[in-house]
Amino acid sequence: MGQKVNPTSFRLQIHKNWDSRWFAPKKDFAKLLVEDIKLREHVEKRFAARPTIARVEIERSANLITITIHTAKAGVVIGRGGAGVTELKSELEKIASLPIRINIEEVKRPDMSAKLVAENIAHQLERRANFRRATKMAAQNTMNAGAKGVRIQVAGRLNNAEMARREKVIEGSVPLHTLRADVDFHVARAQTPAGIIGVKVWIYKGERND
Repeated sequence: MGQKVNPTSFRLQIHKNWDSRWFAPKKDFAKLLVEDIKLREHVEKRFAARPTIARVEIERSANLITITIHTAKAGVVIGRGGAGVTELKSELEKIASLPIRINIEEVKRPDMSAKLVAENIAHQLERRANFRRATKMAAQNTMNAGAKGVRIQVAGRLNNAEMARREKVIEGSVPLHTLRADVDFHVARAQTPAGIIGVKVWIYKGERND
């Protein structure tokens, strides 16, 4: 059997970092972890209409929670005159145990974010697009954006087929065993009438020497 390892967790502390950064005593750990999950889910749900959120980072200090939202469309998150951020902040403070500060960072190349690419494909599959066309176009756009390699895998009842199957598209190389390789990875789900279709995306951005 192949031993599957998440490419992001495999590279933690080599050149990738945790999305949640804080320390807590044992008795508070579970409570704060659940709080982090709820904060993330709320941000994702608020902008679920189209894939715009690439990453949500949470940092905690003694009296403040800093949430950094990496997004492909900063204008959508910020809203007119900053109204969107103010509204989001008040919603998140109802969930959180501490005051919240929100930072918005724009993702310059959305086609290089595995999460945005995977969610975009899932979005197309939910709108009944052909899976081959969706995956091939996404792979081509990612390569055009400057990636060294991309691998996209879809699994489930593709095109409403009677039997579930797995299909993949590979462009360039994706060296999963090289720790220096900067590989972005994400899994998304498409809720189709025939059932759930899983979408996995690996994007190889080149070697890191830092």
